[in-house]
Amino acid sequence: MTRKTFAPGRGYSKEDWAAVDSPELTDEQLAQATPFAEAFPDLAAAARRGRGPQKAPTKERVTLRLDRAALAAFRATGPGWQSRVDEAVQKAAREIK
Repeated sequence: MTRKTFAPGRGYSKEDWAAVDSPELTDEQLAQATPFAEAFPDLAAAARRGRGPQKAPTKERVTLRLDRAALAAFRATGPGWQSRVDEAVQKAAREIK
């Protein structure tokens, strides 16, 4: 197993990283471990369930090739950039009509 190294910008300082002592588990400790699904059955069931299919699909998954600069500009706006691309495409479609 490889040992992880400190990476800045993740919400903790190098001092926090150095203060944590996480020794590897022994074979005995691993043998005594309870499987996640047994320890947290409700949470495990929710994770397996997932989101499920849309009841009334309103969007369609497509593959689209975009100009790199245009894509970078949308991505730079942060979370929700895909929705903003969708809005821009809808606006362009209305102008075509």
